[in-house]
Amino acid sequence: MSVGFVRPNVSELQLHVFERSVHPELFEIFAAGIVQQPKFLARFQICDEGHTVEFRTPSGILTEVVAAKGHTLPERFEVFQRRVKGSRDESLRCQNGLAYSTSFQSERLSPEAFLALHDELLQDCEKAPLSYIFPPANRLAPAALSYLQVDVWPNSILVHTCHTFPADCAIVKTQSLFEV
Repeated sequence: MSVGFVRPNVSELQLHVFERSVHPELFEIFAAGIVQQPKFLARFQICDEGHTVEFRTPSGILTEVVAAKGHTLPERFEVFQRRVKGSRDESLRCQNGLAYSTSFQSERLSPEAFLALHDELLQDCEKAPLSYIFPPANRLAPAALSYLQVDVWPNSILVHTCHTFPADCAIVKTQSLFEV
């Protein structure tokens, strides 16, 4: 008998930004991708709790992590940490010249609205360049899913993510711009 996957409570999620890489061994990775341009390299990972995006240039590194509170993460070179609750916008320019802007939101829905939106998001997963549908917690529950879309330009990337949390009837979305 297999046991399904259960995500953490959505109220535990935090968005972290580091001016360094974060070791992949700290995460259970279910899907990964990479984009390489002349001015940067970007790595993407869908993890059990959320995602990581690493934006690497010759002048420095920025890494975005969405993970549950209490997840073991480094403390050195953390630029900011915010709880993922409601809707929020953040921007920063690092000493190394890199720029970062993000909009993120967490929304709880009624069970009926969540199920309707979940069906639409399943279709989006099929089209996304990076996605993962987790095993459901039980045979009657909808599966948690995550997907990531990336828009690429010569000096920047725009990363859109979506994560569902069926036990909470919640959806978390981020939109982050990384610029050289």
